[in-house]
Amino acid sequence: MSESTPSQELVSIALDERSYDIHIGRGLLQQAATWAGLPKAKTAVIVTNDTIAPLYEAALRLAIGAHYPQIHSVVLPDGEAHKDWQTLNLIFDALLGHGCDRKTVLFALGGGVVGDMTGFAAASYMRGVPFVQVPTTLLAQVDSSVGGKTAINHPLGKNMIGAFYQPCRVVCDLATLKTLPEREMSAGLAEVIKYGPIADMDFLAWIEAHIGDLVGQEPQALAHAVKRSCQIKAGVVGQDEREAGLRAILNFGHTFGHAIEAGLGFGVWLHGEAVGCGMLMAAELSHRLGKVDAAFVARLKALLLRAGLPVRGPVIDAQDNAGHYMAHMRLDKKSVGGDIQFVLIDGPGRAVVCGAPDALVRDVINACCA
Repeated sequence: MSESTPSQELVSIALDERSYDIHIGRGLLQQAATWAGLPKAKTAVIVTNDTIAPLYEAALRLAIGAHYPQIHSVVLPDGEAHKDWQTLNLIFDALLGHGCDRKTVLFALGGGVVGDMTGFAAASYMRGVPFVQVPTTLLAQVDSSVGGKTAINHPLGKNMIGAFYQPCRVVCDLATLKTLPEREMSAGLAEVIKYGPIADMDFLAWIEAHIGDLVGQEPQALAHAVKRSCQIKAGVVGQDEREAGLRAILNFGHTFGHAIEAGLGFGVWLHGEAVGCGMLMAAELSHRLGKVDAAFVARLKALLLRAGLPVRGPVIDAQDNAGHYMAHMRLDKKSVGGDIQFVLIDGPGRAVVCGAPDALVRDVINACCA
């Protein structure tokens, strides 16, 4: 990691010819220099949503105008409920309608939904065009914009249709977080907290000491949290780009969390809320398998509560709630032959992907749900 200017720091993702930098700082979006060195093209397309467009689209358009003579915009409906084929096609309709060629550069301006869909569109249009991630939520800055996972949801499962496709650059302008609603801020903190139990207990202790500052968006604390989260993810992705093994640990809490999202209907709980609750469920399963002690579970629960996150899973089906969860979890991308695979904590700071007896999983779900 190195500083390039007093206001900007870089974290590099090392993937040979697909390597790129994550730019972290304040006020980056408005600076023309932020966008220098990207692929040259006549046309750029900004993909955003109807919440973010009035806030930041004009500033991005002005800044990249120094590099791209023709700029078009696609404004999508906001929310996880719209992360589907119908909305994805709005991007393709615009690209084709404007006669965009394979040099056209896409800019994903928004949260995780916009980033995932723009990346998937970029991977698919003319079999691949360049794109840039410009995440405007904490969750997207510390997780979904980094690493090249792109996807849309299917009614039966989250992110089940997609591709691995790396951006050319990720620009995390911390100033955009000032317009983030409190609930979205808490949801993003779930993905920050995630990195401690799976990789860095010193970082977890730092989060515990600064959680009030993070909730309150204290600038220095926020900058460190984003930087350290990106460093950890960059290290994992650099070793395992396509989730053949190690990268799966980044899904801590996601197996349970995705079941919550799909079971309730996408958008009822925010992704980070579901992941936060899912991490506690995974920690409880880890405890019942003898991998961590009860104090570790209690410590994680206390931190999630301080971050403003739910710690009790919803009842999706009053007749057989655990069965409903497990039906969704069998569709998880880590599942093998219908057997559910979980990211569990194999001692503080270490994660492992493994199965667990169905009866024990049922017990954990029943114990952890409201």
